[in-house]
Amino acid sequence: METSNNIIVGLDIGTTKVCAIVGEFKNGNLDIIGLGSSVSTGLRNGVVNNIENTVDAIAKAVENAELMAGYQINEVIVGIAGSHVRGFNSRGIVAVKSREVTQQDVDRVLEGAKSIAIPLDNEVIHTIPQEYIVDEQDDIKQPIGMSGLRLEARVHIVTVSSIAAQNIVKCANKANLDVSDIVLEQIASSEAVLTDDEKELGVVLIDMGGGTTDIAVFSGGTIIHTFVIPKGGQSVTSDVSLGTKTIPQEAEKIKVQFGIAKESLARKDEIIEIPGIGGRPPRTIARQVLGNIIEQRMGEIFTWVRKNIEKNGLENKILSGYVITGGGALIDGCADLAEDIFGAPVRIGTPRGIGGLTDVINSPIYSTGVGLVKYAFKNNLYKEPMFKKSSKNIFENIKARLLKLLEDFF
Repeated sequence: METSNNIIVGLDIGTTKVCAIVGEFKNGNLDIIGLGSSVSTGLRNGVVNNIENTVDAIAKAVENAELMAGYQINEVIVGIAGSHVRGFNSRGIVAVKSREVTQQDVDRVLEGAKSIAIPLDNEVIHTIPQEYIVDEQDDIKQPIGMSGLRLEARVHIVTVSSIAAQNIVKCANKANLDVSDIVLEQIASSEAVLTDDEKELGVVLIDMGGGTTDIAVFSGGTIIHTFVIPKGGQSVTSDVSLGTKTIPQEAEKIKVQFGIAKESLARKDEIIEIPGIGGRPPRTIARQVLGNIIEQRMGEIFTWVRKNIEKNGLENKILSGYVITGGGALIDGCADLAEDIFGAPVRIGTPRGIGGLTDVINSPIYSTGVGLVKYAFKNNLYKEPMFKKSSKNIFENIKARLLKLLEDFF
C-alpha cells in the first residue's frame, strides 16, 4: 500500500463501535477516501476496560479503512469521551510587556488561565479561547497587534483522566499506530455537523453515543460549556431488552429496525415480532409499546440536558436550537421528542463540508470520525506526528510539543 503525508485518519473508539475515517488533503480541500468499522466490546461508558478487545477492534477497523482507501495507516487522531471528562470556564490576566500585544503575551495569558487547581490524576487537553479583553475593550477574537497595558483571556478548559487517555494511546500503539493528538469527541463532532452561523447564534450539540451522551454548547462562535451524561444508546437497548424480555443482541436489532422515540408517532395497528428465547415461539407486541419504552429513557436523557443548561443559565444563549448526532440520532422520532422537551428547533446532524465518499459517510454514526479528520485539517495536525509509540506519559509529549512551538516562534 501507498503512504502519504496528506493522509490523516480519525479514530473514533466508542463503547459499541470503533470507526476509522480516512481523509485526504488536496489543493486545500478535504476528501473522505476510506472508512472501516468494527464492533467494540473493550470499553464501558467510553473508558477502556479490556485492552486486548479494544486493540483487536482498532486493528479490524483500520484494516478495513486501509483496504478501501488504498493507503497504509500509521498515524491517527483519536477521540476521547467518558464520565471522567470535565469542562469549565477560566480566565487569565497578564501585563502587556511592550504596550502592543504579541504572540508571547497571548501564550502567557492562556497559560495563566490553565494555572488552576485540578485533581492530580487529571490533565488539560483543550484550552479554548472564548474572548480576549485588552484593557477595557472586550469581545476580541484576535488581540495580536492591539495596543494596551493589560491582556485578559476567558477560556474553556477541558480535562480528562490521565489513565483513561494513556490507555487509549496504549491501545492504538499496540495496534501499531502513532497518535497525533487526542480530541474531545463532541468538539470533533461539532466540526463535522455544525455551521458557523449556528455556532455564532448559539447552539447545543448532543452527541448520543453508545455509553455516554456528550454535549457542547456554542455561542459567539466558540464553546462556552461542555458536559457528559453517563447514559447513551446502550441504556436504551437495556431498557428494550427488559421491556420485551429478550436478549440484548436481539433488543439492539429491534431498537434499530423498529424503534421510535415518541410513542404517539407509531400507529396503533403497527405490530412487531419479538424472537423467542430457548426454543420458545416468537411473540408480537405493538410498536407503541416499544415506543413507550424508548421514549422514557431518551426523554430522561434530553431532560437531563435541559436541566444542566438551565442550571448554568445558558437557555437564553441558544438562539439556533439543538443538533443531535451519533448513533442515538438514528432512532425515528428522536428530533420530535427533543423538540417537545427543549421547546426549541432540533435537527439531526450528519457530516458536511467534505468531498469524496459523501454518500457512504452521510450518517450521524460517522460524525465523530469525520470531525476528527476535519479538526486535524483545520489545525494542520496532519503535517507532523505529535505522539509516537512510546512508554512516555502522553502528557509529557504534549509538554514537549508546546516547548517545540515556542522554540519555533522565537
